[in-house]
Amino acid sequence: MTDRTDLPATGSPPLRHLLDMSNLSRDAIEEIFRTADSFVSVGARQVRKVPLLRGKTIVLLFFEPSTRTRTTFEIAAKRLSADVVTINTSVSATAKGESLLDTVRTLQAMQSDMFVVRHRDSGVPHLIARHVDPGVSVINAGDGWHAHPTQALLDMYTIRQHKGDLAPLSVAIVGDILHSRVARTQIAALGRLGVTDIRVVAPKTLLPQEIASLGVRVFHQLDRGLADADVVMTLRLQRERMSSALLPSEREYFRFYGLTPKSLRAAKPDAIILHPGPINRGVEIDSVVADGPGSVILPQVSNGIAIRMAVMALAAGPTPRQQPVESETPR
Repeated sequence: MTDRTDLPATGSPPLRHLLDMSNLSRDAIEEIFRTADSFVSVGARQVRKVPLLRGKTIVLLFFEPSTRTRTTFEIAAKRLSADVVTINTSVSATAKGESLLDTVRTLQAMQSDMFVVRHRDSGVPHLIARHVDPGVSVINAGDGWHAHPTQALLDMYTIRQHKGDLAPLSVAIVGDILHSRVARTQIAALGRLGVTDIRVVAPKTLLPQEIASLGVRVFHQLDRGLADADVVMTLRLQRERMSSALLPSEREYFRFYGLTPKSLRAAKPDAIILHPGPINRGVEIDSVVADGPGSVILPQVSNGIAIRMAVMALAAGPTPRQQPVESETPR
């Protein structure tokens, strides 16, 4: 029998791995959203924990710097009552020459139940998933230019909170599409949820060659790309992944592609603004927009906890139907 690495539809067993969006059906995504709904209120409790993953050990293997993703995964795992181990890869055995798979095997021998992996190279979480024991889960927290599935899920969840059904919406993704695993995964998630008007807005030098095959509309002028958009998702310029020849300067980029109150006049008046972070103010987005009434950037961060709780709970614990979220125990 073929090992499934996706989350099956409602009523099927929970997912084992979450590596990208390729095998997630719309029903599977909705199952994650429903599970996240049950966790949103946990953060408002006096005791911010549920016992779903008590006794489980979750290892955070982050080979790239991260603040939002690593911290929200750690908070999410702890709210599920799991034991969390964060590996400092700069001083780990891999930094001393040990192979990645030997490190994973060593950690697995310590009865680890899940690996949350972020790596600069595309495909590393898939490689680990092929070599872990049955019953051990792997969650992709971002790999190279390839995928960042929990970021895309929390973005879709945030849009759903503010706009309801995503299918009729016009969504514009602005910025460094070429180097962005977030953009690739967002496009896949939007398509899976029935969105037909997906736009990418960027200079030609920041678009991948295969962009025309992704089912999106391509714009090089910001005002045209944002025309009557319901949702605007802007991306960080990933200077660490690009050569200097791709852009004349950050000032020029902001002039033509930065989100400002003026450029946003082209979008709908009630358009919402998302950014996966970290934010470079004055490069991708003006502070007035980032902190304005249309911004849902901070709710994105909060939703990251609920979505990552949902993914880990479905991967390593019983389904919500088997073990519902318990109410807060009186103190």
